[in-house]
Amino acid sequence: MGREFIPIFSEWAKQYDETVKGKDEEYREVFLHYPELLANIAEKAGDSVIEFGSGTGNLTLELIRRKKTVFAIEPSAAMRQVAEAKPELSQVTFIDGDMEQFPQINFPIDTIVSSYVFHHLNETEKQRVIKRYKALLSEGGKVIIGDTMFLSPEHKESILRKAIKANHLRLAADLQREYYPLIPDIETYFRANGYTSRFKQINAFVWLVEARGEKE
Repeated sequence: MGREFIPIFSEWAKQYDETVKGKDEEYREVFLHYPELLANIAEKAGDSVIEFGSGTGNLTLELIRRKKTVFAIEPSAAMRQVAEAKPELSQVTFIDGDMEQFPQINFPIDTIVSSYVFHHLNETEKQRVIKRYKALLSEGGKVIIGDTMFLSPEHKESILRKAIKANHLRLAADLQREYYPLIPDIETYFRANGYTSRFKQINAFVWLVEARGEKE
C-alpha cells in the first residue's frame, strides 16, 4: 500500500517544498518542470477530484485555484500538517488515507489524480487500484498521474548508473528501493480495465499519464 514509506516522508515533510524547487542537487532533475507538471494535471482534471498522496498540498493548491472540488488523501501526518498550515488551503480537509485504504466518498468523482505517488505501490497493488478506481469514477472519468517511470528495464538501469556516477547516492537508493513502473506495463494495466491512456514526458524521470475510461 505504500505505507512502508511514511517514515521517509515524515522526515522529509519540512524540506519537501524546498526540494521540489530544486534546492536539493540530487533531486533537481527529478523535479525539473515541477510547476508545469502540477498545472498540467490541474488543467486536465474535471470538477470533482480525489487526490491521492496530497503531501504538502502543492497539487491541491493548483486544483483549488481552478475551483475544483478536491478530496485530498495523505497517509503522512507530518505532510498533512505542512499542507494544513498553508493559508490558501485552510478550507481543505486533508484526509488520513492512502491509495488503497481511504474513507468512502459519497460524492460523484470525475477525476483521480496523483503526483510523485504511484511508484509507492508494487505491481500487484498498481493493477488492483486501477481496477478499483474505475468503479469510483463517473462514466468517462479519468485518472491523471505524474510520476517517475521508465520505457524499459534498460532505460531504468541507465538512469540508475547515471545517478551512481554523479554520486547521487540517495537518489540511487530511492530508484532501487521503490516500485518505479515501466510505461508499457502501465499502459497494459489501464487498457485491461477499459482505459485509453496517453503519455507525455516532462523531464528525464517524470511522465504525465492521462487515462480516460471508455464510455459503456
